[in-house]
Amino acid sequence: MKERIAVLGFGQLGQALARGIQRSKNKIKIIASVRSGSKAEELSKKLNLEVYSQNKRVVEAADLLVLAVKPKQVADVLKEVQKSLTKKKLLISVCASITLDDLRKAAGPDVRLIRAMPNLPSVIGEGICVLTPGESATSNDLESAKEIFGSMGRVIVLEDESLLDAVTALSACGPAFIFTIIESLIDAGVKVGLPRDASRELVLQTMVGSAKMVQELKAHPAALKDQVTTPAGCTIDGLQALEEGKLRATLLQAIIAATKRSRELRSYDR
Repeated sequence: MKERIAVLGFGQLGQALARGIQRSKNKIKIIASVRSGSKAEELSKKLNLEVYSQNKRVVEAADLLVLAVKPKQVADVLKEVQKSLTKKKLLISVCASITLDDLRKAAGPDVRLIRAMPNLPSVIGEGICVLTPGESATSNDLESAKEIFGSMGRVIVLEDESLLDAVTALSACGPAFIFTIIESLIDAGVKVGLPRDASRELVLQTMVGSAKMVQELKAHPAALKDQVTTPAGCTIDGLQALEEGKLRATLLQAIIAATKRSRELRSYDR
């Protein structure tokens, strides 16, 4: 692992990355860049990190770079620092819809590339990140990326970059879908007479516990569902209502729609 990481673009995700690494036991120094000098000073004090308003300065100070700017800013930022992007540099992009080919064209031929797609729960160390290495990325580069994003949750590697549109829909957009389900269940608890605080606690722990059962027992969700569903009981009536409301089909369509939009955005950004 490199001893110093430069984060270009220190928004919510960049700050989450910094906090994740700070929580880990790795002796890694983080430096970062933002547009505004006053914002750089504010974040430097808040997070006890070196934050600057010059991208070139942080790029030259580290061999491992995390690009965390908005997709529309990628070309301009990389053009600004292109002369500093030598063969010694590993660039990890967390920018949605920006492909490895887009990055190569903007960054130049020398820098080694990896795309990363983390999600919002990374902010609290419970995220999941998908990594897709570029052709010039080495096995050591991939291990470094795993270590960085592993400090924010789980990591998986997908070699096929075309799958990142589906990843965007399922795990990057997914929290919004889950939050909507959580909100709806809490409201449902209130509707049937529960105090809102009690309904919230019941829903949240039920969601967490159910996910952990699927994860830790490695059982098929349908098998676990059957353990709760007794003949002529309450659960089967609730499941019937979900089927009549087309919950499965609606969730399926949400993922299909988000995947399609990710592909559209990628083509717009070229």
